[in-house]
Amino acid sequence: MKTFKKILVAGAWLLSLPALANSPYLVTTDWLEKNLNDPKIKVIEVSVVPGVYERGHIPGAVNFEWHTDLVDPVRRDIATQQDLEKKLRAAGVNQDSTIILYGDNNNWFAAWGAWVFDVYNVKNVKLLDGGRKKWEAEGRSLSPLAAAPGAGNVKVSAANNALRARLPDVVAVADKKSNAALVDIRSADEYSGKVFAPAGVQELAVRAGHVPGAVNVPWGQAVAADGTFKPVEELRKLYAGVGIDGKRPVITYCRIGERSSHTWFALKKLLGYEVRNYDGSWTEYGNTVGVPVNNPAGTVWGGR
Repeated sequence: MKTFKKILVAGAWLLSLPALANSPYLVTTDWLEKNLNDPKIKVIEVSVVPGVYERGHIPGAVNFEWHTDLVDPVRRDIATQQDLEKKLRAAGVNQDSTIILYGDNNNWFAAWGAWVFDVYNVKNVKLLDGGRKKWEAEGRSLSPLAAAPGAGNVKVSAANNALRARLPDVVAVADKKSNAALVDIRSADEYSGKVFAPAGVQELAVRAGHVPGAVNVPWGQAVAADGTFKPVEELRKLYAGVGIDGKRPVITYCRIGERSSHTWFALKKLLGYEVRNYDGSWTEYGNTVGVPVNNPAGTVWGGR
């Protein structure tokens, strides 16, 4: 159960509600369980661990593999308009459907899916607050049976690339030619340059550190112990503490764009700020010749 706190605003004590209170972008595990049989509810799992969907998933959920279904399998880019529409229709999504996304790893890739859907103006998209972690922790039912929905009729709009940040946008901030705020959501060790990437990952950059001017708010600071988003008031205070208060546009980045999608969701959908996700992130920036880099730790790539 969520805990509620009191905050003092203009001399009056107000309840600090969970992030999902009055939010059109989050649903609770309890709500989803009660609405699984609603034909207008389409549940999509986007997990990163191989086989997790096949071992058991929320009943009726279809599986989107982020590295083939939500991205272009050849170019480094998000899925095309045509491919995404085809995939959504195969998942039974209609024009009037409500899409519930969830996944493992605290919804990192589910949030990536929400960002991709946002770029293509897919309507009525929500995250399951807490994702698989919370659903499983509460002992709710899982099914190994693959969903077989009928064909949907959803139409996907052309990509709105104004919702994406590109390398020149980020370099402009580093060169102090843009007033956008940069939020690096990686770990403190990645941000400082002590490590190039989390242990065991395949996608690397040959330079460590961060984009000059970026502030560091690791994505995990936005969630509670059960993986749900912290109350909106706490989120607002968290980001305001490093100068992110909604008064100027924001760009989020991480290593490949998935963790930063989680923070993009918090800042844009829950706080209502103007936010773009830089999906090139550090594997693009840290491999680009000639761009400015801050590396407080001084770690040097050894080519091994």
